[in-house]
Amino acid sequence: MSTTVKVTAAEVNKLRQATGAGMMDCKKALVEAEGDFDKAIEVLRKKGQKVAEKRADRDSSEGAAVAKVNDDQTAGVAIVLGCETDFVGKNENFLALANQLGDIALNTSTKEEFLAADFDGMTVADKLVEQTGVIGEKLDITSFEKLEAAYVGSYVHINKIAALVGLTAKVDNADVLVKDVAMQVASMGATSLSYKDFDPAYVASETEARIAVIEKDNEELARLGKTLKNVPKYISMAQLTPEVLAQAEEDAKAELQAEGKPEKIWDRILPGKMERFISDNTTLDQEQCLLDQKFIKDEKKTVAEYVSSYGEVAIAGFKRASVG
Repeated sequence: MSTTVKVTAAEVNKLRQATGAGMMDCKKALVEAEGDFDKAIEVLRKKGQKVAEKRADRDSSEGAAVAKVNDDQTAGVAIVLGCETDFVGKNENFLALANQLGDIALNTSTKEEFLAADFDGMTVADKLVEQTGVIGEKLDITSFEKLEAAYVGSYVHINKIAALVGLTAKVDNADVLVKDVAMQVASMGATSLSYKDFDPAYVASETEARIAVIEKDNEELARLGKTLKNVPKYISMAQLTPEVLAQAEEDAKAELQAEGKPEKIWDRILPGKMERFISDNTTLDQEQCLLDQKFIKDEKKTVAEYVSSYGEVAIAGFKRASVG
């Protein structure tokens, strides 16, 4: 004759606090474990493993992004805890878990080290499996980014995008500078610090693809009798060699001469024409290079110009982690 194990409300609450599982799940686990707390955790973990196996092929494209910076602001981490639905991604308990994981991630260097780190007596990886059973959705670390520099700051946009920015030196109002640039990173999604980081093959293939798109658009615009788009020869400063710039200046002078502009005023007009030429032929840089982007708080400046206003400091690096 079997005897039903009785558990107290205090025991159930203790297990709930330790695992985040629901009251009924905790009660069932304690009964199955015959009141043994550690065995009850194992019961919940095994349930999580079964749920994780069933949902392994699910898409964890929702979730929450978290950024953490250490006390002396020399290192930061940005992670995304992924889940299946936006409903779960906005849940307070889920957000609390994401923040706990961010604190642990801050003391690790790689995603692998992070997943193997301790989380209340189990690894982070095991905790994710356990919480998959508790929440009922696939949980995964979909992004892990670490940054170290002389001074590091962060910005998180509505728990969906986390950005880190590192400076080469700690200057006056460094906290304002890194937050502003981190907001830029979160908002504009740069992929490189400078055009100097581009692979030449990538620039060449991107140039060809972009010109093809513009030319196709122009075919339709011509059919409709509308003004055609300018077809640039270049898309990055990486392509604007001294020879290219010298030729552009000669072409600009020829235009001024053809327009009948007096040569004595060319020096006043040429800088503007060259600035326009560079702007028209560096669209890739403006989209993807952080320093070349228009500063979101003052579009009359580039990010590089904004940073230079803080004195002898430069951007050492940046990281971005986003949901989806």
